[in-house]
Amino acid sequence: MSKVRVLIVDDSALVRKMLTEMLSADAGIEVVGTAPDPLVAREKIKQLAPDVLTLDVEMPRMDGLTFLENLMRLRPMPVVMVSSLTSQGAEVTLRALELGAVDFVGKPGSDLSSTFGDYAAEIAAKVKDAARARPRAYTAGVPRLDAAPRLSADAVLPRAQLRALPSAGRVIAIGASAGGTEAIRVVLAAMPPDAPPIVITQHIPAQFSGPFAARMDANSAMRVCEAQDGQPILPGHAYIAPGGRHLLVLRDGARYVCRLHDGPPVSRHKPSVDVLFRSVAASVGAQAVGAILTGMGDDGAQGLKEMREAGAPTLAQDEATSVVWGMPGAAWKAGAAQELLPLGAVAPRLLQLAQHPITQASMRTGS
Repeated sequence: MSKVRVLIVDDSALVRKMLTEMLSADAGIEVVGTAPDPLVAREKIKQLAPDVLTLDVEMPRMDGLTFLENLMRLRPMPVVMVSSLTSQGAEVTLRALELGAVDFVGKPGSDLSSTFGDYAAEIAAKVKDAARARPRAYTAGVPRLDAAPRLSADAVLPRAQLRALPSAGRVIAIGASAGGTEAIRVVLAAMPPDAPPIVITQHIPAQFSGPFAARMDANSAMRVCEAQDGQPILPGHAYIAPGGRHLLVLRDGARYVCRLHDGPPVSRHKPSVDVLFRSVAASVGAQAVGAILTGMGDDGAQGLKEMREAGAPTLAQDEATSVVWGMPGAAWKAGAAQELLPLGAVAPRLLQLAQHPITQASMRTGS
């Protein structure tokens, strides 16, 4: 297989050097060039035709967002943003994802000695996944990178025995990763203010989940918030898993509540979609509706399958409208999703499924 050709765009010579070393350590990646600003990058894109761009935000002569908007309008290509993991950096990065960037990583610091390998593995994986993305137009001798062990949802929540559950109302559960911030916005924007409660796990770092929830709240008739431990789950509200903590749904008498769990990463993610979906399968059962949207990897496929086995209707975003058809593709191939839909049809179908009456037969988990 041919290597993924990468162009690094950053005004810092140190960051360009560090990123070049990290990416070049992966046998599947070739750094074909670097650029200190967008104007140089524009010419190198024409000369080198890279597969993926890594892009800084704050640069001289033209800021990264302006450059990204022009790029996605005129020559859409996979872009991985290199962002500072701060509140201000979160706002800029979320805007970059809206403009069409595939994913983002934190900006490397000069004190990476203890975490160099982990950071290198993360950015290399995101660059290689980005090379397979479908960005939308806007209007031998190589060291091996050791990866952390891959855990399942068993590390956080044992799988429950199938059992009958009394009705406590419908709950919609959604999982997403790369491209998901925009996909979730589309789904939430189409929801009425009295929609069934929605619980969401989007792969996102801790500094970003609060600003992300605030952006979703401003774009939806529902009330959208970052989930809090013990928070009641109410109709007309959407709850987004905070970065760095797993979101679970638990039953508390005749109601559902959010439970935050500080367990290990599952499917290499924290929060993990598998953990959310497993908790929904156990606590909500056939009264739930599950959806998995665009994203890299396969987190959520097993959890969605458990939801389907518990009697919940399930769906996945189709390949044509996904930025990366990793997670929904894995769910579809595993038989976890019953339906495959374009993004624009997801919200109406979720509402339709949530309006179906809950029968005694469907309440028997696993029926």
